[in-house]
Amino acid sequence: METGLRGKVVIVTGAAAGIGRATALRFAQEGCRVAAFDVAEAAGPALVEEIVKAGGEGFFARVNVAESASVDAGVAAVVERWGRVDVLVANAGILRDGPLVKWKDGAVAGTLSDEAWEAVIGVNLRGVFVCARAVVPHMIRGGGGVILSASSVVGLYGNFGQTNYVASKAGVIGMTRTWARELGKHKIRVNAVAPGFVATEILQSMPQKVLDGMIEHTPIGRIGAPLDIANAYVWLASDQSSFVTGSCLSVDGGIVTGT
Repeated sequence: METGLRGKVVIVTGAAAGIGRATALRFAQEGCRVAAFDVAEAAGPALVEEIVKAGGEGFFARVNVAESASVDAGVAAVVERWGRVDVLVANAGILRDGPLVKWKDGAVAGTLSDEAWEAVIGVNLRGVFVCARAVVPHMIRGGGGVILSASSVVGLYGNFGQTNYVASKAGVIGMTRTWARELGKHKIRVNAVAPGFVATEILQSMPQKVLDGMIEHTPIGRIGAPLDIANAYVWLASDQSSFVTGSCLSVDGGIVTGT
């Protein structure tokens, strides 16, 4: 099926590894011009080479999505190079897990720190806001575009020990719905993807017993692959989803159904 993506300029944040890397390469397979943003600058040259081998054009910029100046500079470099921005995939994210209050022997034994809260909100929520704010004027001038953001199934249903992460991912859904209302008149579609458990570097560090438990509670019977999420991003960016906006697509193997 024709996606209408060939030649489109796509920015992918958090592109150096995991879902971001798979997404950058998947858009390259569609013949896109892919701007890969990440703080892991050392990964840039090899990633650009892979993007080109996959069939796209590649560009890497060291961008910290939590810093407005860094994002603005990265977007400006993309526009200078290719003249436009058609798709933003705001994928960058971090974890700093911990319970709100840890109670032991009748006293407070620990709390979720201000630093952990601010770090996660800064990247996962503020980063999406900053990136969207930077690209929207270029999309309006170009006649439209697509903004896609990384939420999570825990943003829909909550999760133990992840107050900051859940808040950031729930916030992404709220911004998605708001921007869909605001930007539709400019022919900009806005959607989010809510992955379940996906085999990224973070998940690979977990004990096998924990992974087995995840699989047991996933009706489809496996952990997700980064490509599963990348395919969802590509579909949401494509002409095939031209009437879809303001939505959060769960790509989770049915994990919520199985819990």
